[in-house]
Amino acid sequence: MGIMDETDPNRIVAPAVRDFAELTEQIEGWLAQRLGVEWVRVANLSYPKGTGMSHETILFDAFWEEDGTPRSRGLVIRIKPSRLLVHIDDMFEEQFALMQLLGREGAVRVAETLWLEHDSSIVGAPFFIMEKRTGRVPITAPSYAQSGWLFEASPAQRRILWEDSVRQLAAIPGVPVSSAAFLDRGDPAGGFAQELDRWRRYVAWIEQTEPVPFHRKVLAHLTANLPDNRPAGIVWGDARIGNMLFADDFTVAAVMDWEQTSLGGALHDLGWWLYSEFLRTTALGISTLAGMREADETIELWEDVSGLSAADVDWYILFAAFKMSCLNSHMLLDRRAGLEPVEIHDTGINRDLARRLGWARPH
Repeated sequence: MGIMDETDPNRIVAPAVRDFAELTEQIEGWLAQRLGVEWVRVANLSYPKGTGMSHETILFDAFWEEDGTPRSRGLVIRIKPSRLLVHIDDMFEEQFALMQLLGREGAVRVAETLWLEHDSSIVGAPFFIMEKRTGRVPITAPSYAQSGWLFEASPAQRRILWEDSVRQLAAIPGVPVSSAAFLDRGDPAGGFAQELDRWRRYVAWIEQTEPVPFHRKVLAHLTANLPDNRPAGIVWGDARIGNMLFADDFTVAAVMDWEQTSLGGALHDLGWWLYSEFLRTTALGISTLAGMREADETIELWEDVSGLSAADVDWYILFAAFKMSCLNSHMLLDRRAGLEPVEIHDTGINRDLARRLGWARPH
């Protein structure tokens, strides 16, 4: 996942780019051991289009024989980040465990997770392997509301995509929190407090490089005006259609990118989803595509499927904007460390936050 500044959204597409020939040698023997076969051939390695900065994700195909019968499978290796860190909490093992849980529960469609490797000596960091699913992802920059396959689709096809994606979003709160105790960060006040604390610590992390008084002011406002409605639930963390893989029939093939997961509560994902849609449409002066639905209809369907109330969702939308601003500022500061002149205070998201709060333009 990556939130870029408005001037160059595609500049960094992966936290690292490695030698595929070397990676092939590193994982072929490892895969043979896991599969219990004499040999495995790895081919067709590639980075998926639109890969963000948080994790290195590489697609490949594996070929082998079992009892003289040729076998093959499309796979994905996801490597734990060791540089250009985007998130403050290491949730690498937790995202693997959560995807396993979701796969068992069945309501949320995720790629099958196969093996988790803790040994850093194999590829230079821990990693896990999951199945490769076939499909398309709506582009983020330029917005899928401006160009690309979703823009070119018919209103009826977009309606299928909108409804199935919102239904998948609303299915996440149905997974029992009790089954995901591995996400508990130990705050006695519960998951909502843990989510708030994560981003309080994130602001302090940014401030190790530069003061961010606007972020402090927004955080103080959010903390002083906490929502009454705090339904329990597992948080996906980067809830948007850009993190969903869609089949040819426009239904969801897989929900992806769980590295910001928590037990913060169901409405965090709805708030993030709605603000993400705002950034891809209204914020750019673009109308919602025919067949997609406006925020009120998204909320209505989410409530109907999840069985939860979306009361106080405006607070969660504001919190989502704040979180995206934190991520954006951190990544811009990384770019500034490379001696690029970048602005981290008077950004588009911060101006929108100030507008929503009735404040003056940030400086």
